[in-house]
Amino acid sequence: MSETTRVEEHEGAAPSASLDGGKYVYCIIKSERQREFGSIGIGGGQRVYTVGFNRLAAVVSDTPIVLYDPTRDNVLAHEFVNETVMREYTVIPMSFGTVFRSEDDVTELLRSTHQAFNDVLDKMQDKIEFGLKVLWDRERVVSNIERENDEIRRLKDEISRHTASSTYFARMQLGRLIESALEEMSARYVSDIHDALKPAAVASRSNKPIGDRMIMNAAFLVDRAQEQAFDERVKDASRQYEDLLTFKYSGPWPPYNFVNIKLKLEKAD
Repeated sequence: MSETTRVEEHEGAAPSASLDGGKYVYCIIKSERQREFGSIGIGGGQRVYTVGFNRLAAVVSDTPIVLYDPTRDNVLAHEFVNETVMREYTVIPMSFGTVFRSEDDVTELLRSTHQAFNDVLDKMQDKIEFGLKVLWDRERVVSNIERENDEIRRLKDEISRHTASSTYFARMQLGRLIESALEEMSARYVSDIHDALKPAAVASRSNKPIGDRMIMNAAFLVDRAQEQAFDERVKDASRQYEDLLTFKYSGPWPPYNFVNIKLKLEKAD
């Protein structure tokens, strides 16, 4: 189950280190009035406020026109602003480091993509994202496979009884059988977990696992009204596999994995 909403490209101004007066854009919301969110912006607690156009608003802070490095402090500041805004609003999160030259350029962004932003915000209304990473204890899983798979158990016993005469090919065969069984088991776990969570989610997206222990790296789009139900389903799945799998559950987040915004930047002369 997967759903991704795309906002089409917008021609804008590229950051240039020699200019000041820029606007760092965190997200887009629906708001008919000017809003202030406090001094929580990137670059040392900058004032965060809205720039509006026809019932849409960009959440921004003032900034020099620079390329921001994705340091821990900068990324956390970016995320914290979005998390603060999403307590009250449905948000379209912008990519880290989105800087415009001026308020007029931000207003032009809202004007030129007004219908697209409206459509996305309607689709994302009252929806939030949760992340779920699942890791396994590979040795314990292999032990279970060896107990349950007759062919693997037989081949392993045969090799252990004839250590001196065991061939390289027999050991290679055992390794291939175990790897194949691990792939099958991993796919089964992931499928079962997705099936358990789907009834409480609007959509899901699978990302590439990180490292050897991770078997699942997924994002789920959830209606706010289903947040508790989704939490309970994650807890139930975690308890079901607690001897073999570790669940790393995060959120709620803005729908980063379900909104794709690309800005085509025009270089300054």
